[in-house]
Amino acid sequence: MSVTKVIKRDGTSVDFDLQKIIIAIGKANAAVEGAERLDEDQVRGIAEYVQRRDKNRLLVEDIQDMVERQLQKAGKFELAKSYIIYRYRRALVRKSNTTDESILSLIRNNNKDVMEENSNKNAVMASTQRDLIAGEVSKDLTRRVILPEAVSKAHDEGVLHFHDMDYFIQPIFNCCLIDIGDMLDNGTVMNGKLIESPKSFQVACNVMTQIIASVASSQYGGQSVDVSHLGKYLRRSKEKFTKRACGALGADADPATVRKVVDERLREELKAGVQTIQYQINTLMTTNGQSPFVTLFLYLRDGDPYIEENAMIIEEIIRQRYQGIKNEVGVYVTPAFPKLVYVLDENNNLTGGKYDYLTRLAVKCSAKRMYPDYISAKKMRENYAGNVFSPMGCRSFLSPWKDKEGRYKFEGRFNQGVVSINLPQIGIIAHGDEDKFWKLFDERLQLCYDALMIRHNALLGVRSDVSPIHWQYGAIARLPKGAKIDKYLMDGYSTLSLGYIGLYEVTVAMTGKSHTTPEGQDFAVRVMQHMRDACDRWKRETGLGFALYGTPAESLCYRFARVDKERFGTIKDITDKGYYTNSYHVDVREPIDAFSKFEFESAFQKISSGGAISYVEVPNMGKNLQALESVVKFIYDHIQYAEFNTKSDYCMVCGYDGEIVINEDNEWECPQCHNKDHAKMNVTRRTCGYLGENFWNVGKTKEIKARVLHL
Repeated sequence: MSVTKVIKRDGTSVDFDLQKIIIAIGKANAAVEGAERLDEDQVRGIAEYVQRRDKNRLLVEDIQDMVERQLQKAGKFELAKSYIIYRYRRALVRKSNTTDESILSLIRNNNKDVMEENSNKNAVMASTQRDLIAGEVSKDLTRRVILPEAVSKAHDEGVLHFHDMDYFIQPIFNCCLIDIGDMLDNGTVMNGKLIESPKSFQVACNVMTQIIASVASSQYGGQSVDVSHLGKYLRRSKEKFTKRACGALGADADPATVRKVVDERLREELKAGVQTIQYQINTLMTTNGQSPFVTLFLYLRDGDPYIEENAMIIEEIIRQRYQGIKNEVGVYVTPAFPKLVYVLDENNNLTGGKYDYLTRLAVKCSAKRMYPDYISAKKMRENYAGNVFSPMGCRSFLSPWKDKEGRYKFEGRFNQGVVSINLPQIGIIAHGDEDKFWKLFDERLQLCYDALMIRHNALLGVRSDVSPIHWQYGAIARLPKGAKIDKYLMDGYSTLSLGYIGLYEVTVAMTGKSHTTPEGQDFAVRVMQHMRDACDRWKRETGLGFALYGTPAESLCYRFARVDKERFGTIKDITDKGYYTNSYHVDVREPIDAFSKFEFESAFQKISSGGAISYVEVPNMGKNLQALESVVKFIYDHIQYAEFNTKSDYCMVCGYDGEIVINEDNEWECPQCHNKDHAKMNVTRRTCGYLGENFWNVGKTKEIKARVLHL
């Protein structure tokens, strides 16, 4: 065996080139006196020595280390010193400018890694490019200057992933639950202008969307809003319409007539207000160059004085989502945002509850539009000290936290940032040796802790002036100008998330079996619990809100797998797929029904308390809603957070709702209008929601595969 590939510092691979080693030694040779030099045969001998190593792939740094050792072994210490200086100067050149090509490739629209990292951003638009260019500068400074070398190296080698480097140099955070109730009730300020408490439902909807856009522009993650705060404003509108109707119809007006007039006007206001939310969220552009990454939390709480109004609001939100939004050619399509999270409780769990009709409407919507996702209030109360609350934008959850009066608080809290660990890589290196595995696991968890503390420390000392909408005017707090935000970083008020990828693959690497088998499950649970214990220990030691997070970061599943395949080669059931399975999920190739999958994964959701979601992929269920309803009933009793992903494709140009085919030229093509623009098709929105570029399978056959987890 000999070396055929070299892994460069950016993770890409190139063919091994003997001549490059010869040239590098030659440049060092020229810088020393004759007696210290090697002749051509000796130089070639060192290069061939490297080539003969018993590995297919070598890191470029490892090659340079071998050359240094061979020069010293030959007694050419001055030459070795010259080579080290040459190597150091080359490193300085690399570090002095690492962004030129990435930025220029963005402008040329061929930086695929950056352009496809966020499917919610149109990287061709100038406004988006401005944000992405700034992001490349932030990544460069973060990796070269801010992060310790050990963390930066670990990120580059796929040991861990330091999320959101493109925003890290700014004093901003990840996701949050906007305290929309406080902002609507007590007013807020945007762009130095006072926004008073709304007097009607439609105005409240408009103010809410403006708040969302402002908040989204000053952070890099998602924003979640509990729509139950809108109920009182719908009632205000009703009271206003009743007063006007009574005045117009006179004191002797028939009460039934008054109710009819008020109801018609209220329905119009309700429809217009919800349209305001849906259309503004999808047409507003934040300063990040994207639509706001919004989640609407749909929950009918027993005891809510505005529960009837909120039921009307939820019904209208789901109706409008079912209809969709027209695209540029007038075809109704599924908008990416806002995400909808619908809560199942005793009053709507399809067992005779008063609001079962809403759940049936939600199921009908899920069958056509994928959303909403579902939360079981029953299971969530078991996992979160009796509380039910919204996930943040990226499906992470806050830990329970009480204020000084002993009341639980969730809205107005946030996540400081995420670092994810590559589990399969640990299993590959340990190669079945559990002692080696747990030792290496702990070393890498420590690296993750160090990286998370860097995120925390970067926010310490930040003052409220950096984002008044967050810190001064209610989204998170109402601090005075110039005040430090530190108290909101401490004592578990906000969270620091440890993400993880590839529980299935690490189990295969260590046991040879899937984590759905008894032996594999035992190992997988121990791995999960070990991470959870680490987070709990860090929380005790620091007082900070560390949490274990089953991140749905699909692009990271590919990055980790790509890095490991380059480094370790093709390994059956691990690196051979081109992706790692997300968090604790069952591998897509395993034959398992929806009920069994949810039942199995529910045990892992409980351990991953900082965020977890499970999903099942189903065919187009538009004509079999009863089957889908049975799964929703099962969700309520068995799993905290779940979603459906439908297999139905559709064309966004003509509205064709069926299977998109592969034509003779190996391209996606709509069989109805013959549209071939992949960006205007919904063929890749399956399970993971990836909407990026396709790639060819190994056999170069017509089986063009979308780069998604479950295809």
